[in-house]
Amino acid sequence: MPELPEVETTVRYLAKNVLGRTFFDVWTDWSKTIKIPKNFQQFKKEIKGRKIKKIWRRGKNILFELSGEKILLIHQKLTGHLLFGKWTRENNTWQAPLGPLSERINSYLHLIFTLDNGQMLALSDVRKFAKVELWDSKKLFDSQGFIKLGPEPLGKSFTFEKFREVLTEKKGKIKQILMNQEVIAGIGNIYSDEILFRAKIHPLKNISELSEKELKRVYQVMRKVLSLAVHLQGESISDYRVPTGKEGGFDKARKVYRRTGERCSRCGTIIKKIKVGGRAAHFCPRCQKYKPIS
Repeated sequence: MPELPEVETTVRYLAKNVLGRTFFDVWTDWSKTIKIPKNFQQFKKEIKGRKIKKIWRRGKNILFELSGEKILLIHQKLTGHLLFGKWTRENNTWQAPLGPLSERINSYLHLIFTLDNGQMLALSDVRKFAKVELWDSKKLFDSQGFIKLGPEPLGKSFTFEKFREVLTEKKGKIKQILMNQEVIAGIGNIYSDEILFRAKIHPLKNISELSEKELKRVYQVMRKVLSLAVHLQGESISDYRVPTGKEGGFDKARKVYRRTGERCSRCGTIIKKIKVGGRAAHFCPRCQKYKPIS
């Protein structure tokens, strides 16, 4: 699933290319993607003619602030990613121009917005889990799902003191806490693994077992890893692609995620994988040594 760096990369690209544009038309072959309103024709009617005034990210959500006090929310979920370009319709199939957009991973188009300048914003989603919602601005900001989102880990106001406060209020394994969107917004499986490896903290370690020094290390590494991943335009080990259709560049910085059986880049020990709360966790048994308190 695209996490904070991937979503931020998408937002930054789109802000440079579609800000100020107006939605001219919209097409879909999978109307279940549209959650609010559930009727696609109603969605189409409500979004046509609305101007994009601002694009930003909250957690893993992409938010388009539109004219008329509306917000288009897109959550790419497991395999979705937004693309920007021009496609042509031939024999009931969308044809992409030669280049990255024509690659197979970018061909699962189920929602396409046409803008007033003829450019298109498309959602490619092989498993069709992505969700699209059109909200009244106030209703979205007052909704429980939005209110419950945790602080942004790269926010200027998210100091170490605030990080320590939100973590020590919780109970559980550090891996699960980092991925809890109501504790910290935007971190998922990839970056929780990468953060804990660099901080030398075992994913099974309980929050209550972390020392002040360890907490500070997790905080500092978290901000460095996420900033680096944004700079490198995210991780494309799975389905995610930059809106141009190209791969993100974080793969060259990936140390443990999906490296089971490979040697640790730091000490040479074989990387292992375990389950933490039903999710895979990749770690180095030596660098992230842990002996549970009995």
